[in-house]
Amino acid sequence: MDAKSDVQTLSHWIGGEWKAGGETFEVLNPIDDSLYCRAAKGTGDDMRNAVAAARSTFESYKETLPKERERWLLRVAEIMEQRKDDLIDCLIDEIGSPVGKANFEFDKGLTMLRAAAGMCRNVRGETIPSDAPGKFSMSIREPLGVVAIVTPFNVPLIKTTRLISNALAVGNTVVHLPSELAPHLTILMAEIFHDAGIPAGAYNVVTGMGHEIGDDLTGHKYVDFVSFTGSSVVGQHINEVCARNKTPLTLELGGKSPTVVLKDADLEKCMPLAARSIFMYGGQLCIGSSRFYVERPLYDEFVKRFSMIASKAGMGDLRDPNTVIAPIISERQRNRVKTHIEDAVKKGAKLAAGGEWEGNRCQPTILTDVAEEMTLCREETFGPVTSIYPIDSYEEGLEKANDTEYGLSSAIFTNDINKAMHFAKNIGAGMCHINGPTVHDEAHVPFGGNGESGVGREGTDADLEAMTELKWVTVQL
Repeated sequence: MDAKSDVQTLSHWIGGEWKAGGETFEVLNPIDDSLYCRAAKGTGDDMRNAVAAARSTFESYKETLPKERERWLLRVAEIMEQRKDDLIDCLIDEIGSPVGKANFEFDKGLTMLRAAAGMCRNVRGETIPSDAPGKFSMSIREPLGVVAIVTPFNVPLIKTTRLISNALAVGNTVVHLPSELAPHLTILMAEIFHDAGIPAGAYNVVTGMGHEIGDDLTGHKYVDFVSFTGSSVVGQHINEVCARNKTPLTLELGGKSPTVVLKDADLEKCMPLAARSIFMYGGQLCIGSSRFYVERPLYDEFVKRFSMIASKAGMGDLRDPNTVIAPIISERQRNRVKTHIEDAVKKGAKLAAGGEWEGNRCQPTILTDVAEEMTLCREETFGPVTSIYPIDSYEEGLEKANDTEYGLSSAIFTNDINKAMHFAKNIGAGMCHINGPTVHDEAHVPFGGNGESGVGREGTDADLEAMTELKWVTVQL
């Protein structure tokens, strides 16, 4: 603890030891920008030490038995349950999660861990027919080595439990760089992984500024795989850095996810799901639906109902279960949201709901008459802001939904199974939900997007394949 202010100061977790480092940086509670904690400001040397620890430990960790890794991961889940209150409090106070979203994330994190435990027994190859007489041919699957993981602020528990546990489950060691906006959550998880018995050096955490030390991790010659979740701009930079060392990677990046609502959709069922897809956690989700295309027979009623829901969305105490809208995480991001709204209104868009601020929270905002020259038409806003466009046909809806450089999530609401399946096959997104919200994730699914939304997929099956490699072995009998 910091003796002067009684505010906690976080250290790095390297090689099974706490490393305080030199400088620190402040982490602010986004609800009021009060000081939440301080964290060690990592340097290039800290990152290189963490990679060295992970590389050294890999030689022994890759030989651990499936039953050992399985037991450790299940034990992590058990300790997580015991420390639920600590993790929920952290999600509320560090990143401004309403308690409902915090509980959702906690439950999802437990699922991620338990699903990862099941991966331990599925790292397998196959026998392969050979044209050579008397030759036994097979493949074996081996862990890659040191996995670098860079996680975002918005769902730090989901990303930490999924990506770290999947990497550890298949025999890799990990160096983790969390968002500078959410280091405490990751440090809590480092404590839990340690208490569960994960060997020292198998999981390492360096806190700090990604723009200062990110390249020291992702560009390190002894890093064998990179998993990054964040903005498309940073993702492109990491892609270029990894290309120099031919380091394989997955990138889960931004989105401008569309939802198409056809004239036969059931609005009673559609409306709450539509609201969930953009207002959950104040819209700070890459899979949030920031574009709605509604067939004209339903357009006016859809806008009316959506605006009513937006006006009633809870903006109270974050520990009140009725609260939905979160504070926008930082001043920089608040300025982005404000600029997008102001630019659209100035150029002729109409506010059907919201547009104002209550402290650091933006009211749920719905815009109509949005045109191409407006910034938010194509750029990701990352706030509780969405646009509604009228369409004259399903075909027009599909065309406009695909008119984007992004390709993360998508949704369609209709009772026409033929149009629904045609949409699913022809939408240029990595994920499609029929009569469901764009916001959805499960431990074992191939989660990810196309184009500016990323490279590769996350999930138990996808990560098992991405974070291991096949080796061909023959035996001449």
